[in-house]
Amino acid sequence: MDGAPEPTPQGARSRNPRATPQGNRLPRSIWALPPLVVLGLVFLYPLALVVQQSLSPENGGGAFDAYASVFASHSFREALGTTVWLAVGATAGCLVLGFALSLVIAFVPFPGAKAVAKFIDVFLSFPSFLITLALLFIYGTAGMANGLVTDVTGAAEGPFHFLTTPWGVLLAEITYFTPFVMRPLLAAFSQLDTAQLEVAAGLGARPARIIRKVILPEALPALAAGGSLVLVMCLNEFGIVLFTGAKDVTTLPMLVYGKAILESDYAAACVVAVVNIAISVGLFGLYRVVSKRAGA
Repeated sequence: MDGAPEPTPQGARSRNPRATPQGNRLPRSIWALPPLVVLGLVFLYPLALVVQQSLSPENGGGAFDAYASVFASHSFREALGTTVWLAVGATAGCLVLGFALSLVIAFVPFPGAKAVAKFIDVFLSFPSFLITLALLFIYGTAGMANGLVTDVTGAAEGPFHFLTTPWGVLLAEITYFTPFVMRPLLAAFSQLDTAQLEVAAGLGARPARIIRKVILPEALPALAAGGSLVLVMCLNEFGIVLFTGAKDVTTLPMLVYGKAILESDYAAACVVAVVNIAISVGLFGLYRVVSKRAGA
């Protein structure tokens, strides 16, 4: 009869997914188990151990005794203040320097501008200690700058000794983290309508006014996203402080290292680590919100 379904050959598998027995298909939720197991073993379980150690120290006491002891210590308050001002100062420096360099690369034609822009992407893969070592070779006690001064003047030692101070750490962090601000800025500048700049210039606006009225408003989301990311990374930076040899500069990561490795005070180290993680997670949440609004 016309319109009647053709008989399915015996032994042939039906192509209709609804005809597949439910018992032969794995539930989709089971595919979430492998990443959850890996995440739990690699991250969540160690984090839970850190929190547990901070709440139940080996030497006994109340759950929050270790927190009270650490919060009352001068070393913790000093490390927290040093961490915050270094992170804020480095972020501000990265924003100013990154904005200026990005303007030159994006809007000032010069040979090799594209190569410099591509190098920014490569620079992001460099380890932080590499930049610190480069600064040590230049401005260290036995670096090239001090060697040049001593060779010319005959002095016993050169004038550059700032790398072992907070200012040296600040310079190293600004040097290393500025490309993290430049990358989203260059992406934002590449999408900027150049007709706006031509119209503003045609109306007699000076470069400073064009930057302030046309370019800066378009760059604010990228600046906010890059600055938030740099702030988070500066709060957790350990290698730069360690490799500069700034013994008087103690940040929260350095305090965790000192408490755990040098003093074997694991409860205090875990407390500082929990505080550092809480601050970082909060700022990372802010970074994600800003990046989403910026379209990054």
